[in-house]
Amino acid sequence: MSATTPAAQPTTASALASSPHASSPHDDGDLAEFGYEQQLHRSLGKFASFAAGFSFVSILTTIFQLFGLGFGFAGPAFFWTWPVVFIGQFMVALNFAELAARYPISGAIYQWSRRMGGEIVGWFAGWFMILAQIVTASAAAIALQVVLPNVWSGFQIIGEDSALTSSSGAANAVLLGSVLLVLTTFINCIGVNWMSRINNIGVTCEIVGVIAVVGMFFTHAQRGPDVVFDTGSAGGQPGYAWAWIMSGLMAAYVMVGFGSAGELAEETRNPRRVAPRTIRLALSASALGGGLMILGALMAAPSLTDGRLATEGLPYVLTSILSSPWGTVLLIDVAIAVFVCTLAIQTAASRLMFSMARDGRLPASPILAKVNPRTGTPIAPSILIGLICIAVLAVNVGNSAIFATLSSVCIILIYLAYLMVTVPLLVQRLKGWPRTAAGPKFDAEGEKLFSLGIWGVPVNIAAVVYGALMVINLSWPRAEIFNPTGEYPILQWAAPITIALVVGLGVACFPRGRATPNPVTIGA
Repeated sequence: MSATTPAAQPTTASALASSPHASSPHDDGDLAEFGYEQQLHRSLGKFASFAAGFSFVSILTTIFQLFGLGFGFAGPAFFWTWPVVFIGQFMVALNFAELAARYPISGAIYQWSRRMGGEIVGWFAGWFMILAQIVTASAAAIALQVVLPNVWSGFQIIGEDSALTSSSGAANAVLLGSVLLVLTTFINCIGVNWMSRINNIGVTCEIVGVIAVVGMFFTHAQRGPDVVFDTGSAGGQPGYAWAWIMSGLMAAYVMVGFGSAGELAEETRNPRRVAPRTIRLALSASALGGGLMILGALMAAPSLTDGRLATEGLPYVLTSILSSPWGTVLLIDVAIAVFVCTLAIQTAASRLMFSMARDGRLPASPILAKVNPRTGTPIAPSILIGLICIAVLAVNVGNSAIFATLSSVCIILIYLAYLMVTVPLLVQRLKGWPRTAAGPKFDAEGEKLFSLGIWGVPVNIAAVVYGALMVINLSWPRAEIFNPTGEYPILQWAAPITIALVVGLGVACFPRGRATPNPVTIGA
């Protein structure tokens, strides 16, 4: 693998300022200070940056999928896991926002961890995140099977049983998901402008859908908000606290990906100002909308004890309230949310792969680091990720339980990647970062960069403690999560086994002895 990449080519701020796609000489010259040439088209504004993070979280998709998981374990009081997870993730987001202001570079998680912890830490953070994003995109794409056959029976192309656990449902899910991934790959290849326009429209539809769902739930409430204090059934666990902790996995699965604004930093105008705000806003808006959806569903559900809320989730509540065609319209809105969620995840993954390849950290780096000069898009990473996602989808045909387990495990990899940012960052804070860090203190518009100030160390400690506890909670070998049918006992240990395999494969693939075109000075 050649270490010569576009980043190694000499670049001047004046040359960058003359680029037809540069929005600001300051932004592009800023990138040149990190040793990179402005190749991606810098055209995204504030809403597009926000939309990238909001659509990755995609509460309309994920809460529809996972509401039953939380309720089934801990009853209505599982609601309280939502604000707990939000507070923990917001501590992480605050740290990410501070890093985004100082390192506005594509491949955010990889670049931030690399600059805080060195090459090895950065590479493994990127490795974990790429794998997690690929599986997450596949899991998002497969959600179409939950929605489209209910919109129109003609979407059930293979067989008649639309259930994901049936053979025909699993095969049809792979077919629909593959078509979706082909579309998102094509959109990612034709340019970030098309991606952002489609994503902006999709996110607008999703926001409208969330508001509509919340409004319907609250106007059809059958009980008061005090329902969140009802512990319901403890799910057969040894004590309610244990069941409540398990129910928190639902919120943990949903509230990830808010850092996508950082992944698109090189395509965003004035990213030092925009990215930190949109990282915080994407998570906060998702938490507010999701919390209201959960509360509203608990208040409007026809029954909390008939078992249907745990097995059918939000669709059970909606179908009891809505009649066709409004129910169909809402399902179409959910399908749009699934579409833009898949698009956002694939976009973030392609930028991460591009960023690592540009540093010569992946096989075939010269190919993966190439940007199409007309579209300003790294086409090879987009196509490769799309193909791998389709291959991962195929697992669902053979065994949907294994696919569901993979989807659960990939969230653990995301939390591990986050820890590989927050832990080295804490170490650097204790050494004086960001006070001792080089680089500008103001953004392109002259505003002071976002900083946690004296709160940096306590917020960072809280983020590390939360991340470590969540990794333990997510990885705990629970049959109820990883092998609910009891058919494959080894799946109960899927999390530690998969993590060990991913680490081992990462060690084998680590680019030893290969020069990096952009050397890192820790904390700089």
